[in-house]
Amino acid sequence: MKAKEDKKASAAEEKESLNKKEMSKKKGKKEEKESVEELQKKIEELEGEVRELQDKNVRLYAEFDNFRKRSIRERQELIESAGKEVIQALLPVLDDIKHAEEQIEQATDLEAVKEGYNLIIKKLVDTLERKGLKEMKAVGEEFNPDLHEAIAELPAAAEEHKGKVIDEVNKGYYLKDKLLRHAKVVVGK
Repeated sequence: MKAKEDKKASAAEEKESLNKKEMSKKKGKKEEKESVEELQKKIEELEGEVRELQDKNVRLYAEFDNFRKRSIRERQELIESAGKEVIQALLPVLDDIKHAEEQIEQATDLEAVKEGYNLIIKKLVDTLERKGLKEMKAVGEEFNPDLHEAIAELPAAAEEHKGKVIDEVNKGYYLKDKLLRHAKVVVGK
């Protein structure tokens, strides 16, 4: 009887163990199903973030490309307008030269022609100076190959003129403090 009871108890324990295992499996499957659902949800969230970042990247690239194109266009317009401004500033001087040319044909007073010529030259120089042109002082200065172009050497009249500019054939110019043209000079030796 005891053996029967032990068998019954053992069978009950076995049944209970099986029930626990089955419950554990069901619980594990339920947890696994929830875990899979959570992972799928997380994947969807991450995919959404990836799409959003890709969209931002494309927009940023397009914005940069537009900026680059706009910068190139603006730089080109600036270069063209800078030349245009200088030409517009010189047009009144050209008009004066044309008027003077007409008047020279009929002029009898040489002094009036000289005065008109000097006024035109002054107007031209003033216009160019307003645009940033500045004359270089060369005569009497120490010869500097960065600023001067020696086209001849002549014997110096005095010792202090050796190595210095004694004559200027063509003036040198700066444009807004940058060298625009070297002065063509004669140097004492």
